[in-house]
Amino acid sequence: MKKIIFAILCLSAFAVTAQETKKAPEVKMSDPNGKSIALSELRGNIVLVDFWASWCRPCRMENPNVVKAYNKYHNAKFEGAEHFEVYSISLDKNKEAWMNAITADQLDWPYHVSDFQMWRSKAVTDYGIRGIPQNVLLDAEGNIIASNLRGERLLNTLEKLVSNSN
Repeated sequence: MKKIIFAILCLSAFAVTAQETKKAPEVKMSDPNGKSIALSELRGNIVLVDFWASWCRPCRMENPNVVKAYNKYHNAKFEGAEHFEVYSISLDKNKEAWMNAITADQLDWPYHVSDFQMWRSKAVTDYGIRGIPQNVLLDAEGNIIASNLRGERLLNTLEKLVSNSN
């Protein structure tokens, strides 16, 4: 009986560990210039995968927080990671509105992508997105380490990841 209980505990611990280190699904979409950018190209960095749209008022209200996090942590020193990057996935269907929002909200990072499929996008399905804004934070190996980090929660989480040698 003790062996069975021990085996169950071991399997439970493995299940929790496996869940905590879930690999982020690959995304490969085009930027505003038509260049295809794969999420996996950002491996080696801490990456915020940010789902948003120009027509989404809560997203636009959250954008200043993402900008603040990017500006503060892009060049910070992280244990085992080069930089902090944002990979913005837009659920827009209108390219002009999307590009105007990027400019207006000063989303100055280089990784903006969309397939203009809105809620039918494969990334929406793969990440289980049911509403926006929504995001997931990835470690340098592409594992999901946190989700739905808004406002101060995003800043606090990034602060905890910054290397002590900073």
